Amino acid sequence: MKTEVRGNGASISLQNPSLFNTPQDSITGALKGCLGNLDGACIEKLLLHCASALENNDVTLAQQVMWVLNNVASSVGDTNQRLTSWFLRALISRASRVCPTPMNFNGGSMIQRRLMTVTELAGYVDLIPWHRYGFCVSNSAIFKAVEGCTKVHILDFSITHCMQWPTLIDALAKRPDGPPSLRITVLSCRPQVPPLLNVSKEEVGHRLANFAQFRDVPFEFHVKDEPCLSNESLAVQFESLLTQLSRSELDLREDEALVINCQNWLRYLSDETKGNAAHGFSLRDAFLDIIKGLNPRITIVVDEDSDLSAPSLSSRITTCFNYLWIPFDALDTFLPKDSSQRLEYESDIGHKIENIISLEGPQRIERLESGAKLSQRMQNAGFFSLPFCEETINEVKSLLDEHASGWGMKREEDMMVLTWKGHNSVFATAWASTELED
Repeated sequence: MKTEVRGNGASISLQNPSLFNTPQDSITGALKGCLGNLDGACIEKLLLHCASALENNDVTLAQQVMWVLNNVASSVGDTNQRLTSWFLRALISRASRVCPTPMNFNGGSMIQRRLMTVTELAGYVDLIPWHRYGFCVSNSAIFKAVEGCTKVHILDFSITHCMQWPTLIDALAKRPDGPPSLRITVLSCRPQVPPLLNVSKEEVGHRLANFAQFRDVPFEFHVKDEPCLSNESLAVQFESLLTQLSRSELDLREDEALVINCQNWLRYLSDETKGNAAHGFSLRDAFLDIIKGLNPRITIVVDEDSDLSAPSLSSRITTCFNYLWIPFDALDTFLPKDSSQRLEYESDIGHKIENIISLEGPQRIERLESGAKLSQRMQNAGFFSLPFCEETINEVKSLLDEHASGWGMKREEDMMVLTWKGHNSVFATAWASTELED
């Protein structure tokens, strides 16, 4: 990231502006070295200074660094300025938890998430291929995996409100041997993360059923009911959910080809090990063990290709800053700086940044692991990698042709990876629960 940053845009509006009344002359020598050259590397250095100060309860240094960052940050500036504004919000939110003086700011940790209509959500996922890439790869792999099957059951673990399924339904309708009957089961519990929809899961299922009927595909839609109590942590809710993932509870049928679809979902299952080192387990591992026992025909795992689960705040800042510039930069290539679509999309990324940077313990639910780590976890759980066929690769290439030229795709061992200007963005993997015969 070499874009030069100049603090001439709109800065963050603070309820407690006295936080930034620290004069520039009092900034330490280490920070002064950045003042004339505020590029991405220098902003990262400032963020790390601030993180270190907060971890050491050094309020004075934290305020000094925030003073500098506030003069850089702009929600309508260039890529680095916009990204910096969200990191600054997250750091102030974190500081308000460890410093005696309240440091809340307008639109910060209490960002009001807007509920989208289905039409708005469709436009949202079409902006950049961040979500559509996963839809495209998984739908193509699923289509191939269920060739010749007359009944298909998809267990859908995702956060995008079934937006990927109309495309698969349409493809199944065109099968030369006729479409299979399709059953989709979703969970009633969902992490309260963007994007959020203004209709119920049952209404989503009703709309899918209407589309399937229009395409002459026999269709059923089920919501796996599990009470989601707002005063319970996400980990507690998911721990309860895992007890419901049995063949009988899910009404699995012997004559159906079972498909497990995990889109941007595994990250919300805690990766913290319970028990001793030799015999401990995490919710993430427990989930994989359970779904493997269901013997699915194929398991798809798609997620963002970054490791944001480190206990160290400094490590998370470095990784997060050098990863989440990607969607900010991609949006900058085709949307005006004051575009409402762009601001809303960036706000949702900011929601993620705040969770990664400002929170700890059970409240920090954004616990991404890289595709390489996930692949190793899948292998440790006894899954076997499935290669992606040329048809899938060609479909992805056609998808990327609809977007900016900076998007690309590459194969990396077990994965297919979406890239932006050569940087890994989203990975997709496919797995079998038993080893395939040659």
